[in-house]
This record gives sequence, structure tokens and C-alpha cells, in this order.
Amino acid sequence: MSDAPAAGGDVRSFVVEEGDGGARIDVFLAARLGIGRAGVRALLESDAVRVDGRRLGRRHKGVCLRAGSRVAVAGFVAPAARLPRPEPALPLAVLARGVDPGQGGRLRWIALDKPAGQPVHPLRAEEGGTLLNALVARHPELQGVGEGALRSGVLHRLDVDTSGVVLFAADDPTWRRLRDAFRTHRVRKRYRALVAGRIEGEGGARLELSVVRHRPARVAVAEGGRRGTRLAETSWRALAHGPGVTLLEVWPRTGFLHQIRATLAHLGHPVCGDPIYGASGDPSGAARQLLHAAELAIDEIDASSPDPPDFAAACARVLGGT
Repeated sequence: MSDAPAAGGDVRSFVVEEGDGGARIDVFLAARLGIGRAGVRALLESDAVRVDGRRLGRRHKGVCLRAGSRVAVAGFVAPAARLPRPEPALPLAVLARGVDPGQGGRLRWIALDKPAGQPVHPLRAEEGGTLLNALVARHPELQGVGEGALRSGVLHRLDVDTSGVVLFAADDPTWRRLRDAFRTHRVRKRYRALVAGRIEGEGGARLELSVVRHRPARVAVAEGGRRGTRLAETSWRALAHGPGVTLLEVWPRTGFLHQIRATLAHLGHPVCGDPIYGASGDPSGAARQLLHAAELAIDEIDASSPDPPDFAAACARVLGGT
């Protein structure tokens, strides 16, 4: 079977990102297509799924994917019910936007300020309360952009309890251009993190990371060359110190799942308030991981987010208001 669309459907194609390396094909496609695993099994049974040109059948539902592989699904029909539900009552904080002056000011991209506790996009059609639900209520033209379905317009993600800048694309050419920037590590990302212990000056780490648990997700340092491991590069600079804590500015060059949190925890300096990688005796009193995506820049885009109130309050408690 070729990758030509079946009657009444289309071809959906995905490149497996670093953070999805090692994920099962059924879990991966369920999330990308916005359907249940039963729906994925039906696609496998109908000879609709290819990974790097190789046909997969139902018996391959547990196959783990490698980062960089291309997954194609032919004849897929995405019903409207699999699109994110518009929720105009949800608040939305816009940091920056790009428009095309040659086409009547049509929106091309938009950078939003995500609060801690809010997911970037829904995982199920019935799920609400996400950043994308709020965004499509104001900009319905995002529906179907990029990977479409429940990830319409999504260029990258932050962990649910990480706050800060999130970027979306409003048309397919812009989505492809900016996704390529993420894929080739041309996006400049700056985070602020309050971590346990004392770190002096500047530093960096190049570690092989892998996902060792999926629900809830957990990442650990692994031996290089093992299946599902990816090289993660992170740099940092100490900004201020308090009793048992350091405020860091962090620049991840790559974009692996939990990269900053797992890297700093491996080095003995977990992010304060982190429920997965944190240490006991946290002096910050934080109710969530104190990691904030403060800036994102690529090409003409440069969006910044100020410290949210809970982050600023924690700094005031342990650093004297730094």
C-alpha cells in the first residue's frame, strides 16, 4: 500500500520528536490523532500505518518509536469532534503576535503566557480548560493547522506545572517553518529556576536522557547508545543565593521531555517544588515546580514572560526578593 489517501480520508504524517523517542506506536498515534487506542488498532488492522515506509499491522501495536522516524497514516478521517472545543470564557494572556500586513493583517503566530497548572492542549476531545481551548475561541483559524486535531497550531509544549511562554502557529507554512527551527535547535529558550543547594557561576551539561516511565512521566540519565536515549544539552548561570537554594537562569539547547528538571536533579540540584525529581526538606515552600519559561526567540519572534506571582513570592521568601 502506498501513502496515498484512501477514499474519504487523507494522509497524516508525523516526525517523532526527541521527547517521544521510545513511545509505543499506539500511544503515540492516539495522542497525535486524538483517538483512543482502539481506533489506532483499527488503523493498524486496515494497513493504514507506515513507519519509515514499513507497514505495521495490529501485532505491532507495542512497537517503540525512534526519534527522527516518520510515521504516516493513510485514509484517516478526523471528525470535528476531535478538534479542541472553543472556550471563550477561559482567560488568555497574549505576549506577542505576528501578522502578515500583505494579507489584511492575518495572524501568522502568537505567543501566550501559560499559567502553572494549565495544559497546553487537550489529550481527549472532551477535555477542556487548556491553553488551546482558550486560543481557538479567539482564533478559530488555528483549527487543523500543523498536526491538526487536538494539537492544532501547537509548536512545542511545557509541562503542566511549568509556567511561561508558549508559541503557536496560525497557518501551515508558518507552522512548518517554526517546527523546523525547533527540530534543528535554532530556538533560543531562557528559563528561570529556583533549585535546591548552592551552584556558583556558570555551567553546563551534556547528558544522555531516556524516558523510564510514562504515567506519570519520568526521565533519567542513561548509557549512551541505548535505544530511546537522546543527548540533552543544558547551560545555566547562577543569579542569586539563599539558604539552601540558588536562583538560576537556564538555557536548554535541545528539547527533551523534562530536560531541565531531570538534568538538575541528576546533578544534585532538583528544582524546588518538583513532585517527581525534588528532594525532601525543600526550603521554598513551593506548591509546584518553580520552573518558568521566561523567554523564547527565533527569527522575528522574541517573547518574554515576567515571573508569575507564586514564583516571585518564593524568591522573596528565600532570596530576599531577588
